Amino acid sequence: MQLNSKISPCLWFDNQAEAAAAFYTGIFRNSRILNTTHYSEAGQEIHGRAPGSVMTVEFELDGMLFTALNGGPLFTFSEAISFQVLCDNQAEVDYFWDGLSAGGDEAAQQCGWLKDRFGLSWQVVPKCLPELLKHSDAEKSRRVTLAMFAMKKLDIAALERA
Repeated sequence: MQLNSKISPCLWFDNQAEAAAAFYTGIFRNSRILNTTHYSEAGQEIHGRAPGSVMTVEFELDGMLFTALNGGPLFTFSEAISFQVLCDNQAEVDYFWDGLSAGGDEAAQQCGWLKDRFGLSWQVVPKCLPELLKHSDAEKSRRVTLAMFAMKKLDIAALERA
């Protein structure tokens, strides 16, 4: 498979790029690690990394290209950026929620958002949610919104009942 997108996320880790790429490719089907580069002695006065240690891991998650960079502790993830996982049904919501949240920050879970073990934010969302939220009946839309705000992992049946 050739990946042709001009835009690809680069995720900055302290030193967990390999572990993160393995974790994510283990959850998403049709995923693989594509390439790993290593730091050399060149530029060591700038990067401060041991020659031979992993610099980047390029990986694919269901057709989307990512790069994980071991760049040190200077920058960390925030909730201002997250990745949405659009799910066809509750079984998919459960699968991705359980996989991505394993070992993550339980306090950061709300309205379908979660923070994984590496501090990266994800929103696991049923594809039907936008339609439920913009229902032509304003009262139904309000009830769905309130139900969603009360949830951590989104429950499609409960949202539809609202």
